[in-house]
Amino acid sequence: MLALLGLVVAWTAAAVGYIKARTFVRERLRYVEAVHKSFVPLKVGFLAALVTTPIVWVLPAVTTGSAILFGTAVGLGVASGRKDIRKRRYLSA
Repeated sequence: MLALLGLVVAWTAAAVGYIKARTFVRERLRYVEAVHKSFVPLKVGFLAALVTTPIVWVLPAVTTGSAILFGTAVGLGVASGRKDIRKRRYLSA
């Protein structure tokens, strides 16, 4: 039962991280040129995983894989938001 709870928490955190990162990049970083560099999603994803690692150590139901999943989702959200800016998809949302 504890493993199932950890799985639900991990995937929920990953989904929220992806959505929040994508909307933040589309709405707030629309005019920032630095977001268009190729290493930015990787760097942001690594930092998100690094920040969540101490939280993962405290919670018994969540594993280190959850932090990695969250970091990956945030990095993919930044990359997706960056692509939306380039293709000007933020105007319809």
